[in-house]
Amino acid sequence: MLELAILGFLAEALLPGHELRRRVSHLTGYTRPVSDGSLYPAINRLTKAGLIERRADPGAGAARYVLSLTAAGRAEMLERLRNPADHEITDFTRFYVVVAFLSHLPDVAEQHAVLRRRLEFLEQPASFFYDNDRPLPAEEIADPYRRGMLLTARATSRAERTWLRETLGEEPPVFDTASH
Repeated sequence: MLELAILGFLAEALLPGHELRRRVSHLTGYTRPVSDGSLYPAINRLTKAGLIERRADPGAGAARYVLSLTAAGRAEMLERLRNPADHEITDFTRFYVVVAFLSHLPDVAEQHAVLRRRLEFLEQPASFFYDNDRPLPAEEIADPYRRGMLLTARATSRAERTWLRETLGEEPPVFDTASH
């Protein structure tokens, strides 16, 4: 997730490290804060792999630099967007990092293939709580806090599925029963 965010933001502009950190932090939000201890090692890995370049920024003072995406970095970013890992489809925050840069894929069919994978995942019955292998819906949960978790997740999932179907130009099902 972090590396894709770095590549994605650098596809849009040359950035100094502190600005890149600010943008990544805003994207991933409070759920996954970005520390210097994770950002700068990721920048170093991407630089060593030839995916980004670090250049001195003479206008910013001593020891300041800007980062840019290389051609290999752009190719890597596009490949990661075309073929996100399963956990980048199923994890809400990771998927939103993919979505944030999905418009960089020039082929709408490839963009839609990624969105369809997410929609297929969201349409599978799931819960935070199970009775053996059967997902428990909110209506079967007595604990008000757990029920609240499920109701909130259901509403979020419905809203996301509606957006995905609209973006894909698909009609919603007549009766939407998915309980995510």
